[in-house]
Amino acid sequence: MTRRHLTVAGLSVAITMMLAACGSDAKKDTDSSLIESPKNVIFFLGDGMGMTTMTAARIYAVGEDGELTMDTLPETAFVKTFSNDSQVTDSAPSMSAYMTGVKMNNEVLSMSTDTKAIDPIKDGNGNSLGNNCGAKNGTPATTLLELAKAKGLSAGVVTTTRITHATPAATYSHICHRDLENDIAAAMVPGGAGYNGALGDTGLDVVLGGGKQFFTLPKDGGKRADGRDLIAEMKAKNYTVAGNASEFNAVDASKTERLFGLFTSSHMSYDLDRDPAKEPSLADMTTKAMDVLAKNKTGYFLMVEGGRIDHALHETTAKKALQDTVAFDGAIKAAIAKAKLTDPDLKNTLIVVTADHDHTLVLNGYAKRTGKTAAGNPGVLGLVKDYVSGKNTLDLDGAPYSIIGFGNGENRTQASRSTMVSLDETTTGANTYHQEAVIRVSAGNETHGGTDVFLGAIGKGSDTFLGTIDNTKVFTLVKNAVGL
Repeated sequence: MTRRHLTVAGLSVAITMMLAACGSDAKKDTDSSLIESPKNVIFFLGDGMGMTTMTAARIYAVGEDGELTMDTLPETAFVKTFSNDSQVTDSAPSMSAYMTGVKMNNEVLSMSTDTKAIDPIKDGNGNSLGNNCGAKNGTPATTLLELAKAKGLSAGVVTTTRITHATPAATYSHICHRDLENDIAAAMVPGGAGYNGALGDTGLDVVLGGGKQFFTLPKDGGKRADGRDLIAEMKAKNYTVAGNASEFNAVDASKTERLFGLFTSSHMSYDLDRDPAKEPSLADMTTKAMDVLAKNKTGYFLMVEGGRIDHALHETTAKKALQDTVAFDGAIKAAIAKAKLTDPDLKNTLIVVTADHDHTLVLNGYAKRTGKTAAGNPGVLGLVKDYVSGKNTLDLDGAPYSIIGFGNGENRTQASRSTMVSLDETTTGANTYHQEAVIRVSAGNETHGGTDVFLGAIGKGSDTFLGTIDNTKVFTLVKNAVGL
């Protein structure tokens, strides 16, 4: 062989070796790219948190020119909330639309469009908790949480309401009427009668909220008529159980696979009334839930509800509603900060913040700027004062009126408002003051409103949330963003 042929042969061998080496490196790169980062979804739902309530809460907390965390979310949209049979939705079909992409009738939880809401009947204890849905009344509609579990993700539900209330229930149960809370509770107990098998063998990984009464027997202050103690059953399924703030605070998330915490018999306290020694905050529940769920390297789906915003608005006690909105916003802030510790640019974490429906809260008059509510300054909870003179603005009867009012509610003056000339800001700024309403309804029964609601998003796939969208579209956008 000539020297030239030897050189060519040598080059050929060298090139082959180089290609082999490159191939080896490429294979290593390919192998490392196959190790995917966890895909996480945190879905925040402010129950009843219409845009006027958001505005009032912003002024209440940080003044007119301040910002809540919700205000800083980079992607925003408006959401239409009507249900299948009503212009004004209730929480059950609205949250169900987010979770399933299906329009359904008021009172129905995560079922097909043809499902009829049939009122419960009396059970063995005489409570209206008996199932009367019927055998051929619709079919279950798959939820985002169920899709997440099917993909190997962990799943959690956190709320300040009863864990069996409409919003949380829409994530993990399927039933014709939201008031069937004994049945809804049974849907989360792995392997038990009535368990929702779509949650997989292990069920929900984190459950935090109120509502013990639907898990316990009458002798323990509960309402179950089937002889079951569901809390004991959850313990038997290896859940770490917490019943108060001390037990909750003692939970080591790094050593906890599944967490079940019920802190009150019914709903948890309004944030204004909450005793931190007895009940954890929504922010604390949210971040601990994230710690437990994050141990799953595939990812997690977490739903967080600020549920008592809605209840305070039904009461027309605006201060309670605004404080709960601020507490809800605090949970969002805490969640974003925690998520960024492991996913700094939120490339694999989608956080969505929205509401299920509006209420009839309004901001009245041409009020001068008030700044945030503080000692000595009722802020947006005060009276309408002229923005030029600073004097009380008076109605046609010569009486002052509050900045916040309601379209309907329990506090309506039945005669001339001249009887209200002495209304002052000590009264309107009180924790339990019921703002005045135009239409008088029974106590606690101010209604929902039908206005579109705000949606804000940040992180993976958030740029797809834009414009005015139907609530059923949110399901598809979340599903596609993380590949559920």
